[in-house]
Amino acid sequence: MKKLLYYPGNASMAPHIVLEEIGQPFELELVDRTQGAHKSAQYLRLNPNGLIPVLVDGDMVLYETAAICLHLADTHPESRLAPELGTPARAQLYKWLMWLTNTLQASLIVYFYPERWVDADNATGARQVQAHAASKIATLLDQLEAQLDASGGPWLLGHQYTILDPYALMLCRWTRGFAKPARQWPLLGAYLQRMLERPAVQRAIRTEGLDQPLV
Repeated sequence: MKKLLYYPGNASMAPHIVLEEIGQPFELELVDRTQGAHKSAQYLRLNPNGLIPVLVDGDMVLYETAAICLHLADTHPESRLAPELGTPARAQLYKWLMWLTNTLQASLIVYFYPERWVDADNATGARQVQAHAASKIATLLDQLEAQLDASGGPWLLGHQYTILDPYALMLCRWTRGFAKPARQWPLLGAYLQRMLERPAVQRAIRTEGLDQPLV
């Protein structure tokens, strides 16, 4: 049975939702980052980067959220969480999956941890880094809004719900405390509400005990 090592609301949220969408039994194991469990020797043997999540699938240990989501889609083709291999739609899924993890998620990490990009005790520099990250994130949310418009919805690739959608929900949720969160973009706001109505999303939210506002 697959096991997802997770922490509520973290980057494990997208693969958790994907597992719920697939509908087959799986296990969850809490990695309590408030107690530094993600930096323990035991966890670092699974992911030497000390980051959440990790998926254990038989003898295979897999980390990196995008890789986990893609693996789950590929090993459960009956769930239709990714377009068929070799199709233009599949290429678009690759593009947006890489964009979500390498562009939007990376910018969000800069926003939440600006001190990592400046010298120690440089509070002014950290605030500047965070402000620039916030400005960039707004332009990236504009791109998501434009993609929903171009695809015709209701999902990021159009009519087919894919692993992109839980991933986008997770990242948009991280903006819920921003001056202008993702929910305030017209198409994105409606899209996020559609996501929250999915039973698999609701199950993941209940299991993780996520607080309001959800997005």
